[in-house]
Amino acid sequence: MAKKPRILIAKIGLDGHDRGVKIVARALRDAGIEVIYLGIHNTPQEIVSSAIQEDVDGVGLSVHSAAHMTLFKEVTRLLKKGKATGIAVFGGGIIPREDSRALKKLGVRALFAPGAPLEEIVEFVKRLPLGRRQKAKGSARGGSASG
Repeated sequence: MAKKPRILIAKIGLDGHDRGVKIVARALRDAGIEVIYLGIHNTPQEIVSSAIQEDVDGVGLSVHSAAHMTLFKEVTRLLKKGKATGIAVFGGGIIPREDSRALKKLGVRALFAPGAPLEEIVEFVKRLPLGRRQKAKGSARGGSASG
């Protein structure tokens, strides 16, 4: 059986506007992608810790709080610190074009504006390299006999 992408989706920061991120999570799930949804009010540390524990291929962040530069930067920094740079970071929300360029320089793979076609997000996720994160020996997703 072909390996399915495993994606963590979360609202980051104090922003509670979660309708769009829930729609994206459902679209990914309906497209056969394994989705772990963390909900609202997550810190960068919680997101990165969960991403590493869940052995995901990508992290999708939603932010509408105008703190996107600080929050995305911290997530990418913590992934590097955790030696998990193979986990792709992407996101969406209210992000000015000039900030989008700066975020991509930090390593954010893609940013989707409000109203982006769900098919575009699904196709982006389906094109992510799978299993690129360095897995610890005995990882829950590492293909044990019970899995």
